[in-house]
Amino acid sequence: MLSHDKVWSAIDALAARYALSPSGLARKAGLDSTAFNRSKRYSADGRPRWPSTESLAKVMQATGASLEEFMTLMAGDGERRAGRTSVPLIGFAQAGAGGFFTDAGFPVGEGWEHIDLPGPVSEGAYALEVQGDSMLPLYRNGDVLVVDPAARVRRGDRVVVKTVGGEVMAKVLERQTAGQIELLSLNAEHPNRVLAKAEVEWIARIVWASQ
Repeated sequence: MLSHDKVWSAIDALAARYALSPSGLARKAGLDSTAFNRSKRYSADGRPRWPSTESLAKVMQATGASLEEFMTLMAGDGERRAGRTSVPLIGFAQAGAGGFFTDAGFPVGEGWEHIDLPGPVSEGAYALEVQGDSMLPLYRNGDVLVVDPAARVRRGDRVVVKTVGGEVMAKVLERQTAGQIELLSLNAEHPNRVLAKAEVEWIARIVWASQ
């Protein structure tokens, strides 16, 4: 059943899925940054305010989410059945070693430490713990990045890339062509990278971060 609480909860869940705050989601959709603030969800006299269909359409266009995905988030129970609330936690050093991932970038094996998340994620998602300062100022040492190998990757997305040589890095996808991948560094002190497709073992989108 459609309800005010479920619609707004779905917007919050969609923002978290794409590693955004509600304000960040509004900005990404070209809306006022306060459009999805909790204070805007009720009028001064306590009457519920609903997001417009135009706002929802802009959100889905900006994130690439489908109407079906949004309806699943709104259903709640369906999302819980499709996703999980805990994921295996893997260190970047482990991620660079052989034998921990399939060729498509999904984790394999047993005995991983698991962490709980504030919302459900897709099957096959996992967490990487940031180590060092190469991702400052966006991500700090000890931050946790949740990666979804099944999520579609588009220009401007924050991604984790593993090379065939075992290097694992978090970057912003600038451009992807048939022959190469261009990556922007999160830290100005570290260079941008251009990799031939043959050098890349897998690339996966960051869908949530513990910031």
